[in-house]
Amino acid sequence: MPANAKVENKPERHKETLSESIGSIASVLVCGLFIITFVVQAFEIPSGSMEDTLLVGDHVFVDRIGPTAKASYLGPLLPYRKIKRNDIIVFLHPATPGMYVVKRIVGTPGDRLHLENGKLFVNGVAQNEPYLNPNHDYEPYRDNFPRVTTVGQRDIENSYPWWPIMLQGNIQGGDLVIPPNNYFGMGDNRSNSLDSRFWGFIPAENIVGRPLFIYWSFDTPRDQYEHPLEPGAALCTLIFSAHSYALSVLKLTDFTVIYGAFRDKYIDGRNQTGQRQRN
Repeated sequence: MPANAKVENKPERHKETLSESIGSIASVLVCGLFIITFVVQAFEIPSGSMEDTLLVGDHVFVDRIGPTAKASYLGPLLPYRKIKRNDIIVFLHPATPGMYVVKRIVGTPGDRLHLENGKLFVNGVAQNEPYLNPNHDYEPYRDNFPRVTTVGQRDIENSYPWWPIMLQGNIQGGDLVIPPNNYFGMGDNRSNSLDSRFWGFIPAENIVGRPLFIYWSFDTPRDQYEHPLEPGAALCTLIFSAHSYALSVLKLTDFTVIYGAFRDKYIDGRNQTGQRQRN
């Protein structure tokens, strides 16, 4: 080494103290808790009422921001969108506190609807529903709603005795009229769906959000919903949620396009191809 060469002393790297490490971990946990509480949330499909669109064992991320009421100070910054007909939503069951349900919205406030031999009519127009499960068994009450009386429907008489009274109070000219701030939801598997036909309207305040896309899908026991979410899914939720939230803040337009495309391709679009492939 030449005599006039200078030896550069690199500054020592700061070592993180225990208190700093705890603070960093706490910050991540707080941010993660905020995201999975208010931005996106993971849900598992426990029943076959939405087949073939959503299958038992599908794990979906649900957008909790879009369907909420627009705040004046954040309205321009967040991708709010009202619930529309044909949206798939996750909501709290109006008759069973704490129970999350997923259905497709077929009626919005003010809509008039009825079913005739299983065919849905909204505001007098027969609906094209390519997403419906083709395996359909005829049942008078279910397929000619609300024309056929609820008398003899044990599911209703035993569990939802208030619904016949509410139902009759909202029928006009053979159609069920959806009251303000309420929605009407049914499963895509109409022959195997305990939905608004049996327990009533979905209050707007019960809506949690819309599924974005399926992030994990596998065969699972029918009682899987009784068990807690596996740790791997919770970790996956945290990672994707942080990424989605960053996109929503930094590039809102692209974020809206991204999650809209995911929802259309992986949820609404899957009914074009039918059942998923099991590995």
